[in-house]
Amino acid sequence: MFLTTGIAGEGETISLRVLAYSVSTGERAWETEVFAPGELKPQPRHKKNSHASPTPILEGERVYVHFGAHGTACLDRAGKVLWRNNGNSYDSVHGNGGSPALVGDLLIYSADGEAGPAVVALDKASGAVRWRSARVAQVKQKFSFSTPLAITVSGRVQVVSPGSGAVMALDPVDGREIWRARYGNGYSVVPRPVLAHGSIFIGTGYNRADLLAVRVDGAGDVTDTHIVWRTTKGAPLTPSLLVIGDELYGVDDKGVATCWDARSGEVRWQERIDGNYSASPLAAEGRIYFLSEEGVATVVKAGRTFEKLAVNKLGERALASMAAVPGALLIRGEKHLFRIAGPRG
Repeated sequence: MFLTTGIAGEGETISLRVLAYSVSTGERAWETEVFAPGELKPQPRHKKNSHASPTPILEGERVYVHFGAHGTACLDRAGKVLWRNNGNSYDSVHGNGGSPALVGDLLIYSADGEAGPAVVALDKASGAVRWRSARVAQVKQKFSFSTPLAITVSGRVQVVSPGSGAVMALDPVDGREIWRARYGNGYSVVPRPVLAHGSIFIGTGYNRADLLAVRVDGAGDVTDTHIVWRTTKGAPLTPSLLVIGDELYGVDDKGVATCWDARSGEVRWQERIDGNYSASPLAAEGRIYFLSEEGVATVVKAGRTFEKLAVNKLGERALASMAAVPGALLIRGEKHLFRIAGPRG
């Protein structure tokens, strides 16, 4: 498994690194510095953020890592840096957030800073910029932190990227906008979109989040024609949503978990679970795992009625979303990396 981290140096300096661990034993295989302190422009950081929040991507023998405004890089599985690109800096306001998405031969990420927000596509073989698409929206605060989602509509690939004020679908070939849906002054958008039943489901950001279902078969400004349903109650500011069958699940930042009918937006159930939430829920084998910032995992049965199956305490603060491997869960806490496995894991 591969992780990124920032190691503090003297003053406000930081060393950005990639680490590889054995999934079975937790033993560290290697550690590589990607960006040295002298190369980095100081960036502000939110108290719940780190300098290495985005998630690495593994494809074959390559590991792609992203440090937001600090830069992007590609390594091989042995830890050798194959390319780096730190020439696309921007004022991130709260530090590094959204992860990139691999789309064909491109690595695409949102660069939504305080000024000049954009979506950027890098050539995944070389790290060179292939295109940069300016994000134009009439909003007071332009910074956001969402991860793009590649979808296919009628045989055509679209890259769905929420930002401040609007969600946009772009053509991955050249970054041209295909459609957009506006949602007012929502900013600091974090949740990644999810796709089901011909619609994407997104949270619209701060100060008050709405949850939107938007059909993806439109062109141009589809605000008045393709928003299927919209709600505020239970909409998350930070955690992403998930869909299982006909149900949409989520948890808001204050610990209210909700199951909606994905097609209509009707609430199937809504219950408070302990804690505050930044991590996104995870679905596996008919269960939904909610991990609170306090390090408490609540396990709920997936379905139209609420059924709590278990509550487990990690004993450590946790902000990162869980990952699943065969027979086990991987959880990154404030100080430790945990592997939670059953008798056969």
